Amino acid sequence: MAEQEEQPMTAPDAPVPDPSQTGRAVALAQLLHHECARLLQLYKEKETFLSDHTPDAGRMVSHSPHSEEPTTEQQVHLLHSALRQCLGLIHCVILKEEEEWGELEGDYETMRKNVRLRLEHLLCSTKCLVETENMTLEVTPDHQCNEETDGAGGVFGLKLWTYRVLLELVHWADHAAQTLHVLYAESEGTEDV
Repeated sequence: MAEQEEQPMTAPDAPVPDPSQTGRAVALAQLLHHECARLLQLYKEKETFLSDHTPDAGRMVSHSPHSEEPTTEQQVHLLHSALRQCLGLIHCVILKEEEEWGELEGDYETMRKNVRLRLEHLLCSTKCLVETENMTLEVTPDHQCNEETDGAGGVFGLKLWTYRVLLELVHWADHAAQTLHVLYAESEGTEDV
């Protein structure tokens, strides 16, 4: 009886992350980060004027911070929300670029589609990690592609806006890898993935 009292109690609806599933999500997030960085590099090679440009605006994607320090599971839930916004943005980039230049073939366009697919897979993975009976997570894009591209208008505005989106993708993919690594370390009781 004393042994039962010493065991930690968990809420019945709290997800218990599977270490192998979490490890796969970490690997997927790390791969996504690598591919987002490569996509940004390909875009900068294509749009050489960006090599000296630093965007002046803040984050395009944000999540609502908790008033207190969120648990790792809450951080993954917030991350999932931010990744949905990122998926909406990459969908919008693809749509706007294809409207402007048509459907092109090349390393940039191929990597852009790979990033979108990888991001969709990561959303499915994070959903599986933290979804409960009381909380259903969506994996559809959380963004309507109807805003102006940074207000500059025209092709130049679209290029600057696309650059900002790609920087967001790199940021959030890195954040995903770090957050999921913490979740993995907590579920596995180790630091290594």
